[in-house]
Amino acid sequence: NSYPAIVADMLSGAIACIGFSWIASPACTELEVVMLDWLGKMIGLPKEFLACSGGKGGGVIQGTASEATLVALLGAKAKKIEEIKVLHPEWSENTIISKLVGYSSSQAHSSVERAGLLGGVKLRGVAADENNRLRGEALEAAIKKDLEEGLIPFYAVVTLGTTNTCAFDHLDECGPVGNKYGVWIHVDAAYAGAAFICPEYRPLLKGIETADSFNLNPHKWMLVNFDCSAMWLKDPSWVVNAFNVDPLYLKHDMQGSAPDYRHWQIPLGRRFRALKLWFVLRLYGVENLQAHIRRHCGYATQFANLCRADERFEIVGDVNMG
Repeated sequence: NSYPAIVADMLSGAIACIGFSWIASPACTELEVVMLDWLGKMIGLPKEFLACSGGKGGGVIQGTASEATLVALLGAKAKKIEEIKVLHPEWSENTIISKLVGYSSSQAHSSVERAGLLGGVKLRGVAADENNRLRGEALEAAIKKDLEEGLIPFYAVVTLGTTNTCAFDHLDECGPVGNKYGVWIHVDAAYAGAAFICPEYRPLLKGIETADSFNLNPHKWMLVNFDCSAMWLKDPSWVVNAFNVDPLYLKHDMQGSAPDYRHWQIPLGRRFRALKLWFVLRLYGVENLQAHIRRHCGYATQFANLCRADERFEIVGDVNMG
């Protein structure tokens, strides 16, 4: 937590805008677009994820990583249903949904399993390797097995920094596998993603260009208070189409020229969370945030060395980050 984030939260409460669309609060929408571009550049995301690239991509602030995982799953589900309808026009939507199957590492956060339950689709846990990481080979084997059984793989969650041991799935292996089989790759870097603002940790982001969506939580390790979960999508249109209900009272003349974030999330209303990012980034700056991350990582290394020096303890996983 930090005082700039708290002040921004108080200001957000005082302004009291409900920024579901551009017309409801242009500043709320436009600052969010800019802040997600700032943060995306800070962690080294490819330009395809950024609104400033002029392409389809862009970012949005969700409440939690759990929401981001579910939103990505629903976007992937909508995309795959459309693809299969073209191939099999005789199949009903219920038939297609009953065949859909998604994947994650056995080490993935419980919210991934929950997203499957909420999304009404099957999700498989794929066994991780001896270092608790998901490998491309294991993911491909699971996909091939399901294809042979007549199922339709559509979604895979790759975790960078698992909850149990802060292990990093091999995105550079899993991403190409997902691309090969038309599977949406969602990268969950809820905690560890903040460390990518330090160039020395960016090699762990290798393969990000193969992903369709990416999530990190500034409210975990970037001095922003809860709730502020940053999500980027290469092609938000699948999510927008999945959630698009457009009654007359929500229409406005500027539709299409700026994002209406109500189409990018589960709830309709939303708080002015971009203020928290703006205040923290402006008051601390990138270098101070990097120093904050490095200090925590230094504590972890120091503690690990103390444990190694004492025969009563053993280190059971790699010492990654904090």
